[in-house]
Amino acid sequence: MNTFVLNLFDASHEQRFTGVTSFVGEDASGSFGIRANHARFMTTLVFGLARFRQATEDWQYLALPGAVVYFVNNELTISTRHFLIDTDLERISTLLEQQLIAEEENLHATRESLHKMEQAMLKRMLTLKRKSGWQL
Repeated sequence: MNTFVLNLFDASHEQRFTGVTSFVGEDASGSFGIRANHARFMTTLVFGLARFRQATEDWQYLALPGAVVYFVNNELTISTRHFLIDTDLERISTLLEQQLIAEEENLHATRESLHKMEQAMLKRMLTLKRKSGWQL
């Protein structure tokens, strides 16, 4: 059976898997699969789950908040901010859901903070305008 190498990179660590027989992911156009000796290929994965299989092993699931995928010379390289790997689909789905909720909460907090900064800047500009007679 033909195999390829899978390299996973995130902000804090990397993992290398040899003997990979199949990879399935999803980009903006939908699901796709990669097997050994695939043509050169590059895309971006959407937030969610991908999966890969080594020889006769069970599928391993890969939770990603999006990623860049590049396949060349029989090596698949995936670069992302963070990834989780598990063979249990239910467990990794729960972890992915928790990660999505945490990211949404962080995004909401960031937007709220930016809104408060914007309001403070406008207040300050109005105060300066009143003091100096400056025109907006």
